[in-house]
Amino acid sequence: MFKKQTSSRVIINVKGLEKSFHLQKILDNIQFEIKNGERIGLVGLNGTGKTTLANLLFGKLYPDKGVIEKPSDLRIGYLSQSIDYEVSDFHQSLLGNIENDLFRHASELGLKKVYEWEENQLTHLSGGEKLKLALSMVWASKPDFLILDEPTNHLDFTGIEWLISELKRFDGPVLIISHDRHFLDKTVNRIFEMENGNIHFYNGNYSDYRKKKQQQIEDQRHQYNVQQRQIEMVESQMEQLKSWSEKAHRDSTKKGKGPSKRQNGIKEFHRKKAKKRDNQVKSKMKRLQNELEKQRVDQPLEETKVRFQFDSTGKRGKRIIEAKQLGKTFENRTLFRSSQFYINHGERIGLFGENGCGKTTLIKMILGEQAYSEGELWKSDSIKIAYLSQDVADLPADKNAIDALGFMDREDIHQARTLFANLGLKEEHITKPIGTLSLGERTRVKLVDMLMKEYDVLILDEPTNHLDLPSREQLEKTLTEFTGTIITVSHDYYFLNKLCERLLVFENQTIRRVEMKPEEYFNKDKKREDSSKERLLVIENQLSTILGELSLIDQMDPKYEFLDKEFNKLLMQKRNLIE
Repeated sequence: MFKKQTSSRVIINVKGLEKSFHLQKILDNIQFEIKNGERIGLVGLNGTGKTTLANLLFGKLYPDKGVIEKPSDLRIGYLSQSIDYEVSDFHQSLLGNIENDLFRHASELGLKKVYEWEENQLTHLSGGEKLKLALSMVWASKPDFLILDEPTNHLDFTGIEWLISELKRFDGPVLIISHDRHFLDKTVNRIFEMENGNIHFYNGNYSDYRKKKQQQIEDQRHQYNVQQRQIEMVESQMEQLKSWSEKAHRDSTKKGKGPSKRQNGIKEFHRKKAKKRDNQVKSKMKRLQNELEKQRVDQPLEETKVRFQFDSTGKRGKRIIEAKQLGKTFENRTLFRSSQFYINHGERIGLFGENGCGKTTLIKMILGEQAYSEGELWKSDSIKIAYLSQDVADLPADKNAIDALGFMDREDIHQARTLFANLGLKEEHITKPIGTLSLGERTRVKLVDMLMKEYDVLILDEPTNHLDLPSREQLEKTLTEFTGTIITVSHDYYFLNKLCERLLVFENQTIRRVEMKPEEYFNKDKKREDSSKERLLVIENQLSTILGELSLIDQMDPKYEFLDKEFNKLLMQKRNLIE
């Protein structure tokens, strides 16, 4: 359990913070306070400096300018965005250096008997298991202040609910970097938005922020359009004055008929007229410049429009994948066995189960990268599969995006550059080493590689991990228009529920097909509970009615025995429902 803190004092005070990388300013004169008990969501497009700010607050990086005031004894629990912790870190923690709290938290997250794990088991953890172990280490360190960078990436729904409940119990301040809309709505009451090196502040959760942000954009667009019309009107007046001035200048030099004295008088008149027009133009120009300096309204930055292009060509047979008695055992650990399911062309299938149950392993088996231990796994030879993996660290760090993807043909390079631009990656991003890109930017590089291929099956393993919110929303929209087959692992509740129509559920070491949307499956226990309550209410009403009748008749009455049996029968049904 965390150390309880009840005061609302300022814990972190940031003043004039600046940070640059490769001559590009990431943070520009940032200032804010974080008070005890605050729940802050840090949002913004990929590459805007969210993780940089987290590292500065933690002390992993140092600012170029400015100060971060915080208590010298402040214990910060920092969950970093990359979960590729060293096995030695995990092993050291499991030796008991962080007391037994680590084992308790790990158990609550679904990692059983962690204290018995050997070092070789630590090298074969799934992404979700690594994240759960890292979260347990953070929680066991008893921090005063939490920084969580993408805490729900790779985390199953059990883990997400555990995290939400633990955050409610924690009294210290929390800074959460996340693109998970559902999670932010459940956990934060303030939003810090990073944009162009600056921070904007909003009260409320993520949905509140989106409404306010959209209203601000609409207001700014209206004010900008009003100002543009005013500028056009003034500029039109100046053009008219300039035209009159030019005519007066021409008239002042014309040679006319009549006495020279009269001619000189006319020229002088036109010269004065021209000068007056010139002064009027200068005056209007100065007033316009002063007005713009005082209250210029900039054109609002349009929210990033991300365009994905998918194509599914050709018609395939109805059934494209089928498993019969499928099983997989890995180093004396059974992931699943005796599993039977099928996938038809055009279906959207979500893989659902706890971390470490074998979802990514099944994907690798479908791709032919992992052998199965028993049974059969058939797939159509004619299907073309595009795969987006969880891992974004498998791209060459020293190469730029074009070189890393191996495009040589001029037309391919042009198409790739167009896709990069559509994904929000500018020229400066695709020409610098991949090692300098954020995890979200690297995910976009992998998406471009995927988009350049023709395919009819998409396999997506945590596709929204590291993607910013505009990209997530556009990816959802585009995938709903894709006519091929989609198989996806995702713990983004909104994404999974919007996309998938059916599930493959990993449970009790088996895989079964469920003909439900995710929302129906998640709420099935609640529906069953509601149904039980209704049935219990009906039974209690019937019992009351029978008791009333029994109280009015004698035990010798022929009807008494019948009512008594009915009463005992209903009583048994009530006990079964309660138990």
